[in-house]
Amino acid sequence: MPNPYLPRWEYIPDGEPRVFGDRIYIYGSHDNAGSVKFCDYVLKCWSAPLDHLNQWVCHGDIFRTQQTFDHEPDTDWTDRSHYLYAPDVVEKDGKYYLYAYIIGSVGCVAVSDKPEGPFLLLNKYHYTISDEICCNGWFIDPGVLVDDDGRTYIYCGFERSFMAQINSGSMYEVIDGSCIEHIIPCEKQEDGGFTETDALFYEACSPRKIGDTYYLIYSPKRGSRLAYATSDSPTGPFTYRGYIIDNGVEYPGGNNHGSVAQINGQWYVFYHRMTNDTIMSRRACVEKIEILPDGTIPAVEMTSLGFEDALNPYEITPAEIACVLEGGAFVTEKNVFERVVTNVTEGCVIGYKYFDFGDDFGSRTMELSVNINGMGCDSILQVLLDGKDGEEIGRLKIGRESGAVTERVKAVTGRHSLFFRILTEYPSDWTGEPFRNRCLFELKEFAFTK
Repeated sequence: MPNPYLPRWEYIPDGEPRVFGDRIYIYGSHDNAGSVKFCDYVLKCWSAPLDHLNQWVCHGDIFRTQQTFDHEPDTDWTDRSHYLYAPDVVEKDGKYYLYAYIIGSVGCVAVSDKPEGPFLLLNKYHYTISDEICCNGWFIDPGVLVDDDGRTYIYCGFERSFMAQINSGSMYEVIDGSCIEHIIPCEKQEDGGFTETDALFYEACSPRKIGDTYYLIYSPKRGSRLAYATSDSPTGPFTYRGYIIDNGVEYPGGNNHGSVAQINGQWYVFYHRMTNDTIMSRRACVEKIEILPDGTIPAVEMTSLGFEDALNPYEITPAEIACVLEGGAFVTEKNVFERVVTNVTEGCVIGYKYFDFGDDFGSRTMELSVNINGMGCDSILQVLLDGKDGEEIGRLKIGRESGAVTERVKAVTGRHSLFFRILTEYPSDWTGEPFRNRCLFELKEFAFTK
């Protein structure tokens, strides 16, 4: 599946990927299209077979802090202001434990016999650490690690980080005296590599043990990134190593939250991207990564690929899988069936990475067809390869009406990124307002044909 890899009406940010058995599970928050707030009061789970990463199945609501149309709340101490954020799920002795962060209220742990739930309340967190550290028991963005020796650790924080050991017998009791503050500094330090502002902690703890190395993935003060630090101990000290991905590069950025998982020998980073001209409608995305022998993870770019190796230009491509949106354009959902790139103004750039055009040494040209919603304006769609200032292979005249527009462009072979730049021939409209401030059309989908 290309990005976003879940059905595109689904909004699952803060994704924690977990491999249990022969399936990959994603646990995260739940956003809504065009929302004015982060998250809601249910947690959902999706999963896919490890050998069929395009067959995602929804397991429904697995935990809730408010009554839904078919289920009572799973918590009796929450009200309509207590939404669920950023959970994690781990396996211990054949049971699956969900760690819930409830905004404005004491968090809790729930348990299930199956990784997809449903999860039943086990207990609130039991702790004696300072309320100042754990934000009155919220345990913000809990990331949990069950180590090889059976010990369990929880990592949390917002604008300041901490970790603690959990009683592996109960899975909800924080062991007295085990709390360690500032496992990732929130202020510059000269030791441990935390000398850059971009390395300092903000939120979104996610621990992983890879080989003998402990990784803590988190959102730094530059919140559009996912950074990581490593240690040879689950309790640190951790050393900043760099960042893995930035969702704000040539795209409307916002906070970031996610983690890494290995599937069939390939490592991936799971993260989210923003839609609907808000930072509060986030969709789940994934990129392939590499973990080098020295433990470092080279930063990767955002692409449209998801789990795919390449996109097929000869199939219909939904405009909404763009990984480059510059000049004010954004993806918006009109209904469950229709999502478009809107606010397409003069100078906007819409980009896709990467298509494999294959081999064809007999064709000099091919056709590009785009499907648009017209906005009563004329404009030009410039078609570019391998960058927003790359080789131009053609232009399409976009008219005022909705429908398909087709034009012949230069035939190409091989693997390329594809960019559309929007131009006009008019300096201003009849009011004197520059056309660059007007939505010229909405892009729905496109396809190449020969």
